[in-house]
Amino acid sequence: MIRRILHLDMDAFYASVEQRDDPSLRGKPVAVGGAADQRGVVAAASYEARVYGVRSAIPTARAVRLCPHLVIVRPDFDKYRRVSQEVFTLFRTVTPLVEPLSLDEAYLDVTENAWGEALGMTVARRLKQEIRARTGLTASAGVAPNKFLAKIASGWQKPDGLTVIAPERVEQFLHGLPADALWGVGPVTARKLRTLGIETLIDVRRADADALRAAVGSLADWLQQLARGVDERPVVSEHAPKSSGSETTFARDLTKFEEIVDAVAQMARDVAAWLERRHLFARTVCIKVRYDDFATVTRNHSAAPTRDDAAIAARAVALLDRTDASRRPVRLLGVSVQNFTTTEEEPAPRRPRPPRLPFDDEPR
Repeated sequence: MIRRILHLDMDAFYASVEQRDDPSLRGKPVAVGGAADQRGVVAAASYEARVYGVRSAIPTARAVRLCPHLVIVRPDFDKYRRVSQEVFTLFRTVTPLVEPLSLDEAYLDVTENAWGEALGMTVARRLKQEIRARTGLTASAGVAPNKFLAKIASGWQKPDGLTVIAPERVEQFLHGLPADALWGVGPVTARKLRTLGIETLIDVRRADADALRAAVGSLADWLQQLARGVDERPVVSEHAPKSSGSETTFARDLTKFEEIVDAVAQMARDVAAWLERRHLFARTVCIKVRYDDFATVTRNHSAAPTRDDAAIAARAVALLDRTDASRRPVRLLGVSVQNFTTTEEEPAPRRPRPPRLPFDDEPR
């Protein structure tokens, strides 16, 4: 059976929500993020701002230099989560096979759907209409036989786009893609590929497997598979969280160790509260420290599972002793937890198998 995979991506989500709720922002370049004079970072940019080169993840100060009349709006993540929940509730009325990627992006397997629609394109069009009617926002959609192609398709005609890659058009579509369209190919990997003369996706397909493996390691087989348009990963409706954390970039560098300790302890209590809400325990506590020269270190400690806020805070603070936080100004701090379990009980250790003897030919 040919699958019908839909990738839906809300257009400039945070910025669009703000423009929806404040008519004075409509038609203006808007960035959602921190203040330019407090080392803020852009979380989202409206399409009017993107014309000037403003993008998410760049410093707000740089965004203002690119677009002097940029309007900066402080983020309201509670509001964005409420809108996201409304959109995802709609998704799940159509199919239970919904794989969230973020607050504003998801895969849906609509091969079978509650509307009884035979065409993925029709499902996508109806969902886009429902999203606009319920939230006043637009989404871009891509429909294809697999996740890799659907993801690319959704970005093809943004904003408010709909692109369908029918099975018979897959090969034609692949021929028009650059190598960096492949998952896993960032700037560093793209440079490695260019040293082999690989510029397009078809070049990846035709590349010598051994040469490609020497350049990009174990990623080679995956890239050549995608270059043939093959992606057999299913849409997974639930992903168990693997980590959770909190981090802060400070308006001024922290130089007093007491301030650093207080900040780390508070973040640790925040992640402990997250564990409590999720009914989870964590074995590993991690901290992240970025100094004033942008050098960044991480440290972690694993022990018996816990979600006790005092215990997690104590372990996070203790990790500071393995950094230069008491001797160097600190720009950013973060605390996270990982290696989750649903119980405080450690599993019983497995009994080691006896060693094989040199003359022992048969497996035990």
